[in-house]
Amino acid sequence: MYNPISLRAMACCTCDWTLSGVPNEGILMPPELIIGQYALQPPHCVDYDPSAREVAQRVEQSITELLPEVKVEHIGSTSVPGCAGKGVVDLMVLYPEGQLEKVKETLAELGFQPQTVGHIFPESRPMRVGAVEHKGEWYRLHVHVIAADSSEVGVLLAFRDQLLANPALVHAYVDRKRAILASGVQDPQQYTRMKTDFVQGVLATH
Repeated sequence: MYNPISLRAMACCTCDWTLSGVPNEGILMPPELIIGQYALQPPHCVDYDPSAREVAQRVEQSITELLPEVKVEHIGSTSVPGCAGKGVVDLMVLYPEGQLEKVKETLAELGFQPQTVGHIFPESRPMRVGAVEHKGEWYRLHVHVIAADSSEVGVLLAFRDQLLANPALVHAYVDRKRAILASGVQDPQQYTRMKTDFVQGVLATH
């Protein structure tokens, strides 16, 4: 059964990949954002990359230029300085009532793709995926399309904000992720499930 609280908080820190490419010559906000193909990788944990926040800003700008009625929030490990993770840039696109189909169509026009692997979110609360080049590296993207009045929004923001406010909590979260990987977990869904207790514990006590 779809559980937006546990599954979404888990998916906030999914996978990270980068590929070498041609540098952007210092251009931070190029006029055109090209969304590339998404590729699945096994779970892994890499150090925090400050450039991920720049990627999030670029994608947000591209989305809100076409959909000024939505709000975009950067969530997940890449939104928290110092939080190691799998490096995927997670975003929430929060849409007003009646705009779901328009948002899905616009994301498709930008080049975002439906999920084909992992936990497949329902089309009533979809996730779209893609990748974008930034400063010569490719960053994977998870774009979660959520109704602005959904209770899930508050849950996801609460977990992010708790991490932002508490460096010790960030350290504990990273330790938990690394311990899961050290145990030999290779399946993305299993990795996500094994982080759930930590995420739910934080939400229950703060």
